[in-house]
Amino acid sequence: MNITRREFIKFASIATSAATLSACQGSLRLPAIHTQKAPPNIIFILTDDLDTISLEYMPRVKQYLEDEGVYMTEYFVSLPLCCPSRASALTGQFAHNSGIKTNSRHFGGYETFHSTGLETKTIAVDLQRAGYRTGLIGKYLNGYPTNVVKKTYVPPGWNYWCSPVGGDPYFNLNYKLNEYGEIVHYKNTPQDYLTDVLTDKATHFIQRSIDKGQPFFAYIATYAPHGPITPAPRHAGMFRDVTMPRTPSFNESDVSDKPEYINNLPPLTTDDEKGIDHLFQGRIQMLQAVDEMVEALILILQAAGQLENTYIFFTSDNGFHLGQHRLRPGKATPYDEDIRVPLLVRGPGLPAAQRRRALVGNIDLPATFADIAGLDRSRHFDGRSILPAMRESSPPSGWREAYLIEHYISKDESYEDYANEDLPEKESLLDKENLQESGAYRPAFKGLRTNDSLYVEYINGERELYDLIKDPYQIENLANSAEKDYVEEFSMWLKRISSAKGKAYLRVEVMPDKLRKSY
Repeated sequence: MNITRREFIKFASIATSAATLSACQGSLRLPAIHTQKAPPNIIFILTDDLDTISLEYMPRVKQYLEDEGVYMTEYFVSLPLCCPSRASALTGQFAHNSGIKTNSRHFGGYETFHSTGLETKTIAVDLQRAGYRTGLIGKYLNGYPTNVVKKTYVPPGWNYWCSPVGGDPYFNLNYKLNEYGEIVHYKNTPQDYLTDVLTDKATHFIQRSIDKGQPFFAYIATYAPHGPITPAPRHAGMFRDVTMPRTPSFNESDVSDKPEYINNLPPLTTDDEKGIDHLFQGRIQMLQAVDEMVEALILILQAAGQLENTYIFFTSDNGFHLGQHRLRPGKATPYDEDIRVPLLVRGPGLPAAQRRRALVGNIDLPATFADIAGLDRSRHFDGRSILPAMRESSPPSGWREAYLIEHYISKDESYEDYANEDLPEKESLLDKENLQESGAYRPAFKGLRTNDSLYVEYINGERELYDLIKDPYQIENLANSAEKDYVEEFSMWLKRISSAKGKAYLRVEVMPDKLRKSY
């Protein structure tokens, strides 16, 4: 049974209307055709540059995932940039251990991922060996494919592959897909809109896997809401009255205590703020097709009797700042706007409509998928399974108390990473001075995010420290005013964590006694 996305949306509209007639029905439940209890299926939905604020404009995600699952409110990405974050989600390693530190080939990107053999060590390879039918639908890694592989190349570990290899998928129109070794050109019609095509491919993969009687791992990676802003035609014009929330950090009034790359920024102008509002509107327009995708996936699982046997993860590769701390739209800073992203999970044995504050991150995803599948976890992930943290109302005993964040620069690449990622006028921004003036440049840094604090050390010697209980918007930098011993304890803890690997993280992520006494 193959059902198109449009048939799903029509079906969803009818079913949802019927469901509202019953006051006792909290969420849509369709009759099951058959039930298969084990092993569980896994769906991993990875958006591109999704900020936490935009989640409020995705009602289907709320209905089917947040209201029926767990929201991990303290979920962070270690390196808030596309390729390093995606590499961590596939390997379970921090960037300094995987070597994927940027989006480009000398310090990261797909070419490095391929040439160093990391493709043979992903969670997809592990799951495939364990009998899972694996499929990647959507964005893979920045730079794929390169001149070292053909456009028809399919990496190891994947039974099904559907990823862009030409055109400009960031526009969501006029692109080419490698559909498991066959190059298919999609044009500029509404039917070619990329998020919708990915929905169709994903539902087909899931249905085929169910028909084969195999457990499946579906990795679905949208380009939304990454710019340029290209919503589906049916969503263009929505949210015209919505504005970016003016939080205390938005166009921060005094940035004199911030690092140099921020304290030199001028305040946002009225035109800047209008542009940010327009961008915010466009981003949530693009997310409506992703919202519909989630519903389509839920419906096919319900119809096949597999919803209660499937874990669904919904998150992003990194966040996105939109005017906070005077920063023009972009990412790759240590602030919560960039490192904190939504993580919503529903699945067997998980409670509904619960929020959890355990400190978790993207390096934990492979270990969690392995745990779900019951795999031998002798391979050393830097992360850990978050299943226990999702099931319990408080973090398990010995749970991590700090999450490493990091950011690197490409010294011999004229800072192209930042021009390509953050700003549209990339041709004119190939040197550090221009990038500093535009606000796109950030020096390399490492830091620790705890439940209550943020500590950051930059390569140029600057530091930041924030008390997130008193200052959740990260306005007042305490690095120069706090007791020196307190700051130095953070620094020593950071050194221990940033030099650890594999199971060693389980020991060093626990707060040192000296620092705990100062809290």
